[in-house]
Amino acid sequence: MPDADTLIAWYGTAAPAPASRLLVAGALVAELVEGNLRAIRFGGTEVLRAVAYVVRDADWGTLAPAIADLRIEEREGEFTVRYTGHCVSTSGATLSYRVAIRGAEDGTLAFDAEAEARGGFETNRCGFCVLHPIRHLAGRPVTIEHGDGSIEETRMPDLIEPWQPFKDIRAITHEVRRGLSATCRLEGDTFEMEDQRNWSDTSYKTYVRPLALPWPYRLPDGAPQRQAVRLAIWGKPMAPATRPASTDAVVLTLGDVSGAMPAIGLVVVPEEVEATVRAAGRLREVAPQSLLFALDPSVGQGPEALHGFARVQALVDAGSVLECVVPGREAPEDELAAIAALVRQAGLKLDAIAVSPAVDRQSTPPGSAWPDCPPLPDVYAAARRAFPGLRLGGGMFSTFTELNRKRPPVAMLDFVTHTTSPIVHAADDRSVMQTLEALPHITRSCRAIIGDKLYRIGPSTIGMRQNPYGSRTMDNPDDDRVCMARWDPRQRGLFAAAWLVGYASQTGEGALDTLTVGALTGDFGLLDEDVSGRVRPVFHVARGLAALAGQARVALGSSHEARVLGVASRDREGRVTLWGANLTDGTQALRIAAPAGSSWDRAVLDASALVEARAGDFPDGSPCLDGRVDLPPYAVVRFRSA
Repeated sequence: MPDADTLIAWYGTAAPAPASRLLVAGALVAELVEGNLRAIRFGGTEVLRAVAYVVRDADWGTLAPAIADLRIEEREGEFTVRYTGHCVSTSGATLSYRVAIRGAEDGTLAFDAEAEARGGFETNRCGFCVLHPIRHLAGRPVTIEHGDGSIEETRMPDLIEPWQPFKDIRAITHEVRRGLSATCRLEGDTFEMEDQRNWSDTSYKTYVRPLALPWPYRLPDGAPQRQAVRLAIWGKPMAPATRPASTDAVVLTLGDVSGAMPAIGLVVVPEEVEATVRAAGRLREVAPQSLLFALDPSVGQGPEALHGFARVQALVDAGSVLECVVPGREAPEDELAAIAALVRQAGLKLDAIAVSPAVDRQSTPPGSAWPDCPPLPDVYAAARRAFPGLRLGGGMFSTFTELNRKRPPVAMLDFVTHTTSPIVHAADDRSVMQTLEALPHITRSCRAIIGDKLYRIGPSTIGMRQNPYGSRTMDNPDDDRVCMARWDPRQRGLFAAAWLVGYASQTGEGALDTLTVGALTGDFGLLDEDVSGRVRPVFHVARGLAALAGQARVALGSSHEARVLGVASRDREGRVTLWGANLTDGTQALRIAAPAGSSWDRAVLDASALVEARAGDFPDGSPCLDGRVDLPPYAVVRFRSA
């Protein structure tokens, strides 16, 4: 296991990742992580991404159970797992449950749970979630058996479905690959499915208890709550690989020019103005093309915030966008006219404004009543009148999910915006990196809504900016990996730098106008807060991407996208710059598919280079023939053609 210093270099925290135990029964393989199953495979092919018993609180936070009496037995052709779980709510109510898992070489898997609550336990959801992977399943045929026994032959959604694609599910059958199929049967309650690509998860999630029912709800004291998942796999498994695929070199292949690299933006919030001004030199080093000034008059932000924004604006030559929450207490015309007057008084020179009603910051889940809200056409028309001559943006200041569910009248807008958050449903390292796989699905689905309008994403970081699904973001005082937490320690490690390279790579098909990658300071910042002037590894990636803005984007394919991703551009002289990142905790061999003898300048940012990197100096480059490198865990590499 890596030592504490290495863990901090990678993840920004010495807190270790949860332990994983491999369970094997012939061709059936699964990972046991914190009492749940992940990466369920048969003959080397992924069948299910996860089966988990999940307990959610009233803010949709996930309660971490204390696991006891864990017993694991593995015999030839079979494995069994038994344990007890115990959860305590913030009110002191308790939930205890017993779990039994059995897997067999014939492709059957059973996961049973029996829970009992005491003390008035309130929850938004308590029970099983089953994750089907999106790879090779999006848009493909599936068979749904409903609670009344009826059969529906249908397809998994291709474009991201805003509402539940399937309800009242008893069983789901899908083709895993040619000649191999699986049926997942659910027992003990009513289940339905949501398209988790909405939140950048890489799964279709089948979950217990319809969202149309009231939540939170109270579990009856002392009454057993029994649920079960039964998986049956049949067909011919593939022969085991002669060696692990992870030993193969990852090949990055340069393709044709496809559009331009996006402008890079940073968000500025009122409480970070002073810190941003103090770090003016670092802001100029990043040289973003866009500053996104976030204003929320509904919480009293006004003249002081706008004067602060004007101070920041004067520090750097960048476009200025006002992200303005419309309170909705008065007519949009009056509220936006008042804000426009304050902008003029502050001397803030804007290029664009994005507006969104305050009530739209909170989610309206399926089955819930939409809150009172000024009609979006009225809001947008009022913004046009209050800010004539500026580009007007709309959409959502929260996740793509909310934009997908409440689609704006795009004809009235110049650009559409949304953010993403990778820690809505899971916060472990693998799940966060896996969210990158969902980004092309998001941009393709968004383009189906907005057409050729300018498309802006962000601010998007690992930490959650605002929780649309509860009253707050989650606390994280121990620098852990916490769902829906504002602060995520990986922001200060190599992990965030690698994740940002992957993010820029995977949003390329969306032809973004602007990608806002976080802030200069604060929880989502590029700079450390404890030592003046020290930067985080992600600073170098943000600065590197900003330097490429407007250049021709070169398509870049990866032979193993789960391990290495990259982004490439070509300048006017034909020189190529390529950023690549190792998305894993193991060393990855990488090479660029290029003519033999191709010459590159190569610079690697890894744990060994962090002292200089935190001082603001990216590692020196060195000549490299044929574009080869061994990338340590979460390392970032920059290639420049000679």
